[in-house]
Amino acid sequence: MNGKKLPPGLRRETLAVRAALPPSQWGENSEALYLTSGFVQPDAETSAHRFANPQEGYTYARTSNPTVTSFELRLAAMEGTEAAIATSTGMAAILLLCMGVLKAGDHVICSRSVFGSTMNLFAKEFGKFGVESTFVSQTDLDEWRKAVKPNTKLLFAETPTNPLTDVCDIRALSELAHGAGALLAVDNCFCSPALQRPIEFGADFIIHSGTKYLDGQGRVMAGALCGSAKWINDVFAPIVRTAGMTLAPFNAWVVLKGLETLDIRMRQQCANALQVAQFLQAHPNVTRVYYPGLESHPQHALAMRQQSGLGGAVVSFDVKGRDPAGLRANAFKVIDSAQVMSIATNLGDTKSIISHSATTSHGRLSEEQRQAAGIGQGLIRLAVGLEHPLDIQDDLLRGLEQL
Repeated sequence: MNGKKLPPGLRRETLAVRAALPPSQWGENSEALYLTSGFVQPDAETSAHRFANPQEGYTYARTSNPTVTSFELRLAAMEGTEAAIATSTGMAAILLLCMGVLKAGDHVICSRSVFGSTMNLFAKEFGKFGVESTFVSQTDLDEWRKAVKPNTKLLFAETPTNPLTDVCDIRALSELAHGAGALLAVDNCFCSPALQRPIEFGADFIIHSGTKYLDGQGRVMAGALCGSAKWINDVFAPIVRTAGMTLAPFNAWVVLKGLETLDIRMRQQCANALQVAQFLQAHPNVTRVYYPGLESHPQHALAMRQQSGLGGAVVSFDVKGRDPAGLRANAFKVIDSAQVMSIATNLGDTKSIISHSATTSHGRLSEEQRQAAGIGQGLIRLAVGLEHPLDIQDDLLRGLEQL
């Protein structure tokens, strides 16, 4: 290996393009992609040592890989955490968190506004193994406080939420969790470290779906869990080695390169989203817009403090309608009239994506769960990309003008 050691105190934008393993003996300027399932050992003694001490060398790709390590180093540097561990998807990162932190008889408090699959993982899958979950209002700290039990081990929130963009007070939740002897995990998918670093507000763990803004071009699946070196190395790494929710080297390389443009992409997408949100707020066929960058958002001031003064790039809105069937028909009309935006369920892409949350991201929830989460049939979610915002507005008008 060669290469200079980075000096301390570098800013996030610099870390996004420089934090990684040193280059190989060949001196590549772009981080190398190591497509190999195994690593040749110089002798049996070294092999035995590396298998016993996985942090000190590479043996097998399910355990570690240099390309994956570079992604982990870069993301941890950007989030301001001691370490990070990569997973195959964002949901795998949440699974890893729960497997490392929880056991039968433990209790979790989770926002009821989180991603539908996250709710199912806590309520259904971990319920099978004796983990109890309580779902509370994202924004009502009293509900979180009243839900605490002697066996509460984890508080889990995503901020802003998917798709209603509710914002929680990370610092207040961290103080509540730590006062109860519990841990706080924050899903930072919507903001990414370009806007928000939950560790600075007291969070213990940060969850990422690298599939979203970290990649930024909708190419691969990836996830990550950020936290202290002790938790990552002593608790979570052995689970990944055993359970195999490993990130593929190619996917790690794609997201590693995506991180280099994260800051500049996010800032432009936030600017585009704000313009689109302001347009929607003024349209007569839109009854409500959910976007933290608008002063009308209930947690606007909090969002500006936590999110570097930016609202993010996800905008959700309700179209008008007389009843659930009418709301759904009108939402479908707006979605189906789009000629520029993609009808898909991903977000964080450079291409704008439009979707109907009640039948996609939250489609597997019961109607009661959807209503509790505020997901109505007239709700449309936009993940605003890098197209010109006026073209996005024109695309929305094709459907809105028909209602």
